[in-house]
This record gives sequence, C-alpha cells and structure tokens, in this order.
Amino acid sequence: MTESRDFGPQPLVAVMARLNLTSHDLVAASSNQLTYKMVAKGCKGRKLTVNVQNKIFSAIIAAHPKNSITLKDLFNY
Repeated sequence: MTESRDFGPQPLVAVMARLNLTSHDLVAASSNQLTYKMVAKGCKGRKLTVNVQNKIFSAIIAAHPKNSITLKDLFNY
C-alpha cells in the first residue's frame, strides 16, 4: 500500500493571498535557494520535506516580517 503524497490545497495559498504575495515574491525574498517549483508543489498540496517547508516559511517572514505566522499555519500535514 502506497502512501498518498497529495494533500490538496494547503493553507499556504490563503496566507499568500492574505499577504498579497506571489510565488515570485517568495522566491525573490528567499535567501535559501527557494524555487518556483517548490512553492508550486507546496500550494498544490504535495508533501514537502521539512527543509523545503522551512525555506517557504523563511521567505514569507522575509517578505512580511511583521506578521505572526507560524509554520503550522502554512501546511496541514
């Protein structure tokens, strides 16, 4: 039995919309070699490694430093 790696749309999408951020904004704000493909996979609901989750989280913090978002607010798996 194989484990499903697709978890459907993630809260990341709503957070990005609320903060008016695009994938480009996250990639540009990241200092950790974040790619568009990583952000797209995260938004679509593919299970990401903790390392990639942290890269996305760090990019959001870099783009909007005055927010109170935690890593748990971005992904529901």
